[in-house]
Amino acid sequence: MRANCWMGRNSVKVEEVPEPTIMNARDAIVRITSTAVCGSDLHLVDGYIPTMKKGDVLGHEFMGDVVEVGREVRNLRIGDRVVVPFPISCGRCGACERGLYSVCENSNPNAGLAEHLFGHSPAGIFGYSHLLGGYAGGQAEYARVPFADVGPIKIEDDLPDEKVLFLSDIFPTAWMGAEMCEIRGGETIAVWGAGPVGQLAVRSAYLMGAERVICIDRFPYRLQLARDRAGAEIINYEETDVLEALNEMTAGRGPDACIDAVGSEAHHPSGPLHAYDRSKQAVRLETDRPVALREAIMSCRNGGIVSVIGAYGGFVDKFPMGSLMNRSLTLRSGQCHVQRYTRPLLDRIRRGEIDPSFVITHRMRLDEAPQAYDIFKHKQDECVKVVLTV
Repeated sequence: MRANCWMGRNSVKVEEVPEPTIMNARDAIVRITSTAVCGSDLHLVDGYIPTMKKGDVLGHEFMGDVVEVGREVRNLRIGDRVVVPFPISCGRCGACERGLYSVCENSNPNAGLAEHLFGHSPAGIFGYSHLLGGYAGGQAEYARVPFADVGPIKIEDDLPDEKVLFLSDIFPTAWMGAEMCEIRGGETIAVWGAGPVGQLAVRSAYLMGAERVICIDRFPYRLQLARDRAGAEIINYEETDVLEALNEMTAGRGPDACIDAVGSEAHHPSGPLHAYDRSKQAVRLETDRPVALREAIMSCRNGGIVSVIGAYGGFVDKFPMGSLMNRSLTLRSGQCHVQRYTRPLLDRIRRGEIDPSFVITHRMRLDEAPQAYDIFKHKQDECVKVVLTV
């Protein structure tokens, strides 16, 4: 079968690879119809996530049709149309029983590797390094789905792929980011990043009752989308000092909660701290650039919440712990517990409350995956989100 493979830093290629097979009684095989390129995929391509091997199949946002099931999978049948969550979760461990699916205790066969870096291992993730299980991803014609009796959600109506595909990752991730802000109604929320997750975090915050949502980015076309389609007020950080602008917009108080939807490769236009991050990252003395995270902490009102859904892989420097502690801030974070959200968010899509497909700007074929990565990474042709059809 054809699959988009990691071939080394800054290199992906569509290759012929063996088709997946049932390896466990709880497995299913899915023939993929739609898959997407995610911002976190770029961390792999840029070389910031360790333990990638040449030929690894990429992709953790995908959906398709079930073509084979293991003997213990009784909730799915051949022919069912499903969206597959990106974290692989057993559904039976202590974490899964608490709804913490992205830290499943049983789905990462390489847990020992992750423990060296993180202390304890999170769940396995499709197409996201051997550190997180070495599972083949979904930018392919077929995928093996472990614990298929827990993860995939059936789409039992005629909703098109584009409306439901993002239940695999970015819509639940954005929703969880807003949920962690504890929105009760009337709040002002600031969102760093106008990429796909940031756009959906803006919409999620409004659906939860936020009065104002302010989105921070540097690309005018992404900011325009956040304003016109998501309803955000906007700040271009290359033109305006973010802390000053947020203070002015909130009468000196700061946002009630801040969402970091950027993560490890945050950008800053200039300054000594940016140069410090880039130089330390270049020699691998720092794995992540926490520019957005620092700003979110410094900007948030006293007693507020900083919600981190942008992906980080290792260590950061110059973390403003003094601000966090002395101003009674709460820091909340996590890879999304997708399985917790798929059903209620699918219901919201069905009711017409939101159509996540507004973030799609490019539609391409699987064979064009290397070009799609290039366009997405370099923000060419005003790219926000690429969907690949198979």
